Amino acid sequence: MQRYFLHILILTTLLFNGASAMADTATKANLTLLSNFAGEVFVNKDLSNLNKYMKKDYIQHNAAVSQGSEGFKTFFSNWFTAIPDFNYELKNIIANDEYVWVYGTYSGTHDNEWLGIPATHAKYKFDAIDIFRVEDGQLAEHWDVMDLHTLFTQLQVK
Repeated sequence: MQRYFLHILILTTLLFNGASAMADTATKANLTLLSNFAGEVFVNKDLSNLNKYMKKDYIQHNAAVSQGSEGFKTFFSNWFTAIPDFNYELKNIIANDEYVWVYGTYSGTHDNEWLGIPATHAKYKFDAIDIFRVEDGQLAEHWDVMDLHTLFTQLQVK
């Protein structure tokens, strides 16, 4: 009987460690996915390869951004046009096997119409937290929490 319990203990330990190793692999893959995505999109401002990173039916939980990868592309294309010196500074990134949480600062100069706001030529800098759900190696869903009070104050929007 002791031998049976020893085998169960060993099997449970191996399964747990194997699951943990698989989760570590998924976590690393998610960090790599987001790192490559952020570099291409937010640093290089290249929206041409979204299908590589993002599901076509990407779910967006920000009412200002239309659904799907096309909605994302339109929103950020407009942002990059309105803010030619658009910059994103990554401050922290945390991931597990299904989600990636990113904390960073967006900044730039409002040189063209954006979000229905005529150009103010004001500089802005605000913090945001972005949460991405990863499915089958691609970004599937997104939530954000942005310091819009600071943004709109800096743009002098009333």
